[in-house]
Amino acid sequence: MTNEVIRAMQERRSVRSFKPDAVPEELLEAVLSAGVYAPTGMGKQSPIILAVTDRKLRDRLSRINAQIVGNPQMDPFYGAPAVLVVLADKSCPTYRYDGTLVMGNLMLAAHSVGLASCWIHRAKETFELEEGKQILKELGVEGDYEGIGNCVLGYAAEPPKKAAPRKEHYVYYAR
Repeated sequence: MTNEVIRAMQERRSVRSFKPDAVPEELLEAVLSAGVYAPTGMGKQSPIILAVTDRKLRDRLSRINAQIVGNPQMDPFYGAPAVLVVLADKSCPTYRYDGTLVMGNLMLAAHSVGLASCWIHRAKETFELEEGKQILKELGVEGDYEGIGNCVLGYAAEPPKKAAPRKEHYVYYAR
């Protein structure tokens, strides 16, 4: 049995080439709404999302990420005009899982409204740096947060690749 949600899960792919077009506010809000409704351990809602559409801050985060990779000439955000940074409160024992579920919801929601996305790593390293901590301070974020991931968002510049065949023995049944 396949429904709209399962179909979106099967069809969503990471995109690594984005058009420069801004993400419309109503689509951004729809994606963010899906993120804040991700399940969290004990309902504690440990994650937060930085919705970055300001080009200057987006480029600053990209520059930091590229430096962590060791290639300051690249744009690890693939030209995406929006970045949704997920961080989670380290005082919650399930914070990494909680943040990961938020990332999943963001990417699925993006696909469902016609946007492309990709999970970009190194959010943890970005916000361990003094510059990353300064960004949080500038945005008024207080607390002990760890970066979970960067969800880059926008319109795909080219069609996504087809899904790879699923591996054998992915599922083991105990009936």
